[in-house]
Amino acid sequence: QKKYSVDETRVYVTGLSMGGYGAWALAAHDPDRFAAVAPVCGGGDPADAKKLIGIPVWAFHGDKDTSVALTKGQAMIDSLKEAGGDPKFTVYEGVGHDSWTKTYEDPAFYTWLFAQQREK
Repeated sequence: QKKYSVDETRVYVTGLSMGGYGAWALAAHDPDRFAAVAPVCGGGDPADAKKLIGIPVWAFHGDKDTSVALTKGQAMIDSLKEAGGDPKFTVYEGVGHDSWTKTYEDPAFYTWLFAQQREK
């Protein structure tokens, strides 16, 4: 952001697998920085959910994922809802760990993501 012209109201974080864990953690660490968070087949610390209220979240997971159990992503969504958040959660039926292909190929994902903007 120091080197390039960046719209600081439109900084997004997404990641897959361990990067999905990273997306949850980074958003919780610096919640005022991101306009949206989109973890893909990742989990996080449910205790961080209260830090994420107000950040648009759309998480994705395959229901047959044996690398990162669906329960990891579901726990984050459930905790965020319990804390007062309103996250979106897409679970792909019959999909294992590769839930990123469907996510990143879906134009609706980018329409949603790029519609998110923080207030200045």
